[in-house]
Amino acid sequence: MNREQILARQRELLEGARAAGRSMNADEIAEFDSLQRTLEAIDAAAAAANTAAEDTQRAIAEERSRISEITELARSFDMDPAQAISDGITVDQYRAQVLESVRATRQPVHTGAVDVTADESDKFRAAAADGILMRAGMPVSAPAAGAQEMRGTSLRDLAIEALTRDGESATDLLRKSSGDLYDMLARQFYNPTSAFPAIMDQTIRKSIVEMYNHVPTTFEQITTKGSLSDFKETADHEYVIGGVSDFQLLPENGEIKPDMPRTELLPQRKLNTYAKQFSMTRQAFVNDDISFLTRVPGLYAQAAKKTIDKQVYEILVKNPAIFDGKNLFHNDHKNVMATGAAPSQQVIQAMILQLQKQTDHFGEPIYMTPQKIIVPVGWEFDLAVIFHTAQITGSNNNDINPLYNYPLQIVQSPMLNALAGENACPWFMKADEASARGIQVDYLNGQETPTVRRMETVGQLGFTWDIWLDWGINVRDFRGLLKNPGIVLS
Repeated sequence: MNREQILARQRELLEGARAAGRSMNADEIAEFDSLQRTLEAIDAAAAAANTAAEDTQRAIAEERSRISEITELARSFDMDPAQAISDGITVDQYRAQVLESVRATRQPVHTGAVDVTADESDKFRAAAADGILMRAGMPVSAPAAGAQEMRGTSLRDLAIEALTRDGESATDLLRKSSGDLYDMLARQFYNPTSAFPAIMDQTIRKSIVEMYNHVPTTFEQITTKGSLSDFKETADHEYVIGGVSDFQLLPENGEIKPDMPRTELLPQRKLNTYAKQFSMTRQAFVNDDISFLTRVPGLYAQAAKKTIDKQVYEILVKNPAIFDGKNLFHNDHKNVMATGAAPSQQVIQAMILQLQKQTDHFGEPIYMTPQKIIVPVGWEFDLAVIFHTAQITGSNNNDINPLYNYPLQIVQSPMLNALAGENACPWFMKADEASARGIQVDYLNGQETPTVRRMETVGQLGFTWDIWLDWGINVRDFRGLLKNPGIVLS
């Protein structure tokens, strides 16, 4: 009897007794119980069959995963996975075999394009650092040999390989949790020969340089660049245009008269240090969060560059007092337009003429060459029309536009919009650096990118880095800058 037939017979016995107005007799009860035992046996057999099928499917999936991971690992090390697969060893056991081989023999274990040996630790670290950057999606212009093969390595696997290279047993390491591995790495904090901390440092430094160089700031286009060797105030004596007197007529057999260039005391130049601190926590390591080695340091580096950009534009907008005690843009400096206006042909021409009339410290003409026009976001397209239209717009006589292809470079910055807020937004014209220095950004010994150093923070569980950059911003000459007070932006 099948399951349905057993259930039908049990119903028949129950309904027969109920129709007669009695309970089932001994024979009926015995038959009913016998049927129930048969039914339970059928259900148990069906459940066992289902469990066996599920176990089979699970075993198939696990075996496929084992084969896939061993094959991938073997491919990374240029090895044949067939023997390991046929022997039925686990992925962890196979990984231990590979790492133990590296530690025990110190012979090259191929990882693609690079031979990883104890004598080539620098190559290994470079490949690992570039691999982490590539895994994070960051561009690496010239990846180290072997980086492509290491880009899929997790922080845990990288830590195991690094610790193995430092003399630890790969088998023991594989048994440890990620948290325990991190604790081992933390104890290597100050060991200069340890691989993993060095890989982190190298990854962070490359991330900082890459992301710092790609910040779309504009202060570089409107400032000069200088270098100071220390943090002391530097009195800036400089020979300036006009500091040499006119050449004089020399009669026949006449005497050449001596001359001494005049100097002008320009502002004090001084550097300051700007810094932040970040860390890769134990949780980040356990979670395999590589952004703490790639994106986070780079974001701090970008913040440093954006800070310089903001400080430069704050000088233009906030108009502080400079070395002569007067505001940068002041009527006595002859570098501010009387009324504010939006860019137009007439306004720009007037600004060019006013800039060209500037004189030096000694009242001599400078021969100023206007070079750049600095505007907020929103006027770039209007300026394109002004500088690239051959005729004056709206003229009935087809008058030639004198600013057509005039060599003024447009520098557009959203920092002006942000600093102006709801007030009138000023805009500026700048002369070339040979005419006047204007605003200068100095760096300590010319170092423009941030410096990073791994530190140990008391009471904090994690690897910590300090990042800093030394710079100073000073107005070296007001003559090369001209301000238009502007209008309120819509």
